[in-house]
Amino acid sequence: MGKFSNFLILPLIIFLFCLNSLVFSAYNDSTTCPMDLNYVLRIPWSTDGCKNNNNSPNSSKGSSSEVSNNGSSDSENPCCQTLISLYGIGFARRLKETNLFQLPNLETSISCLNDFQSKLDSFSLPSNLTSLCFDPLQFVISPDVCASIETSQDWVNRLGPNTPLDSGCKPDLTDLTACDTCVNAGFKIQADLVKVDGNKTHARDCFYFTILYAAGIVNQLGPESDGAISCIFNLQMLPKDTSSSKRRYALVFGLTGAGIAVCVVSILLGFYIWWDKKWRRKGEDIGWGSEEMVSRPRMRPNTGAIWFKIHELEKATNNFSPKNFIGRGGFGIVYKGKLDDGTLVAVKQIIESDFEENDEFCNEVEIISNLKHRNLVPLRGCCVTDEDLTDGHREGLRYLVYDYMPNGNLDDHLFPMSESGKKKPSLTWPQRKSIILDVAKGLSYLHYGVKPSIYHRDIKATNILLDEDMRARVADFGLAKQSREGQSHLTTRVAGTHGYLAPEYALYGQLTEKSDVYSFGVVVLEIMCGRKALDLSSSGSPRAFLITDWAWSMVKSGKIEKVLDSALLNVDGDSSTTSNPRSIMERFVLVGILCAHVMVALRPTISEALKMLEGDIEVPAIPDRPAPLLHPSFNGGEGNTFSVSPALSGLRLNAGDMLR
Repeated sequence: MGKFSNFLILPLIIFLFCLNSLVFSAYNDSTTCPMDLNYVLRIPWSTDGCKNNNNSPNSSKGSSSEVSNNGSSDSENPCCQTLISLYGIGFARRLKETNLFQLPNLETSISCLNDFQSKLDSFSLPSNLTSLCFDPLQFVISPDVCASIETSQDWVNRLGPNTPLDSGCKPDLTDLTACDTCVNAGFKIQADLVKVDGNKTHARDCFYFTILYAAGIVNQLGPESDGAISCIFNLQMLPKDTSSSKRRYALVFGLTGAGIAVCVVSILLGFYIWWDKKWRRKGEDIGWGSEEMVSRPRMRPNTGAIWFKIHELEKATNNFSPKNFIGRGGFGIVYKGKLDDGTLVAVKQIIESDFEENDEFCNEVEIISNLKHRNLVPLRGCCVTDEDLTDGHREGLRYLVYDYMPNGNLDDHLFPMSESGKKKPSLTWPQRKSIILDVAKGLSYLHYGVKPSIYHRDIKATNILLDEDMRARVADFGLAKQSREGQSHLTTRVAGTHGYLAPEYALYGQLTEKSDVYSFGVVVLEIMCGRKALDLSSSGSPRAFLITDWAWSMVKSGKIEKVLDSALLNVDGDSSTTSNPRSIMERFVLVGILCAHVMVALRPTISEALKMLEGDIEVPAIPDRPAPLLHPSFNGGEGNTFSVSPALSGLRLNAGDMLR
């Protein structure tokens, strides 16, 4: 009997083991994430907000167990805001494929979050981001969420087949006007869903569903398109040149062209040897002696700039006399000078720059000296001293020599106050209009007229000079930072002036052409309003005056006439110069507000702004601006304010901002 029992028990054990394996396998299959999250590795999204210790979830106030109304932890953190946008792309793709808005159960949600975290690990990000930012239950399907919508058919049943979202979010959303139309449609549909649901506390969920439907179902280019990512999800993207696909192509072409490169290098080396001998002989013929080399580092012959000797500049400025002092500009101190031929120049002694080596500085001067445009301040040349020439006062200094601008800078004319306290005559409307257009043309040349593009970084009234005809010329360009192909636009050193700095540049260090557009918008508002960009001592107000917020609030409340400088209007409220330019002046104000919008995607490019100013294209409706909130669960009058947009670090934004 014992042997027979053993004979029966052995197969039974094997059977139970196999059954257990099948059950375990079935369980694993049921909890496999149904979403393909490999797009996280393909999309060149910016991880900077999650790598920065100040912005990481670990530094958020409160414990990770604190959960907001929507069930997510630390959702007010900029890193978490970025991740919810990134994670939403996967849900939009799944909605497009399966018509399902959410995941079937908690186990599946946990599996997807684990998969999502594994993708984030590839970027060397903290290993607990998903556990700190999300609650798995928030992604599980439930009838008690936003009008009981679970599928795209439920959506159509509640709202109908044709809504403003179906037409507004369909085209390519990289276009500024199309993006703005999509944003406005999203607001309307969210409000309609809340009405259908009848419960305002579901407004956040209805907003999420609106985003997923717009990106997954409506947009013809799909949720991974540039327009959907930047406009609907408002995800900050790195330049495409840094994407993995670019790197793969670069590797392929690099290997293919290795043989060619060897030949090219050999040819260039031979050319350099010939060129060096030629210019050495030419230098000897024209008398380049040891004395001149003291004030000029050994480098390639220049192609445009004049290389001044230090004693020439000392003579021109009367040994840098305080009487010749003009002012302190970007990167240094400026003196008025007069060359031997009678030419008036402005000599800037560089105190601060991004260029550590003299050769790098001189090469940059060569590039800038070749930039010729009517609305840029001409650079005549430079001087670099390497040795003690004047009792130790001129050792290792750098100087730039510009054409002298007799009418000073724009700030002197916008806010003119003489030493006696009497106000000088203000700028006329034709002068202001001309200056704005001149600055726009100068910036357009820097952004699009040269390769690689030059981003100014410090557009402000004091960096806009006026020549003898009161025509505006942009100064201090080029020596700030050049855009290099294949490099990220993230910079560790933020240069600029408070009040003019774009939020994404001031907070994240993200530098793009739109950063200059923001500063340009602030300058336009200063010119049109006659008020400074930032006033920390506003009378009668405990808070600082910021011209962008003030002008936007006046326009939104229908009081655009209060924005215009009183000097531009008669006592009767009519225009002071040409016949009926009131509409043109108001258009300039609207363009300034649009350029200075806090959302990068809603700003025009400088070329688009120029077309708007000249009346070639219409100015789109001024979109809303995100307002700071006290807490992500804070609800306004309609209970529909949220903090889900990653566009601004440190601010709590309205729900609609995630669409921007």
